Amino acid sequence: MVSPIEAQVSAAALQAAMDALHRAFPRHSWTGIYLLRGDELVLGPFVGPPTEHARIPRGRGLCGRAVREEKDLNVGDVASQPEYLACNADVRSELIVLVRDRGEIVGQIDIDSREPGRFPPEHEARVRAVADALGPLVRLARDAAGPQDVRRK
Repeated sequence: MVSPIEAQVSAAALQAAMDALHRAFPRHSWTGIYLLRGDELVLGPFVGPPTEHARIPRGRGLCGRAVREEKDLNVGDVASQPEYLACNADVRSELIVLVRDRGEIVGQIDIDSREPGRFPPEHEARVRAVADALGPLVRLARDAAGPQDVRRK
């Protein structure tokens, strides 16, 4: 059971991490984290315009595909992917990096850009390092009461 203070601290830390990632790469149009609860990705803290995709079933869209295939996705042209769930008509590329804790997928960092091919290998490696560091915090946030506890209001 996650205590209220653990839930608040993990949510604040995840929001700070998304803020920092978004600032570090100013050409991102959206940066957020999804928490894997059962067979569903639940939107956590994010920076950018609101999205209608607050819940994504495992296997649906690119985010769901990354979980289903258990691998990160670096998509240089989202228009070439029929399963892409459009959040914004301006998005051209997307980076999805899985977050693991003790070997288990607990969530993912999802980053959009208005530029095609925006995420070179060194960029992906930096996001991977952040994802690796966030694993225990994502587990705490995921195990908290509900998605309203992890998103900034």
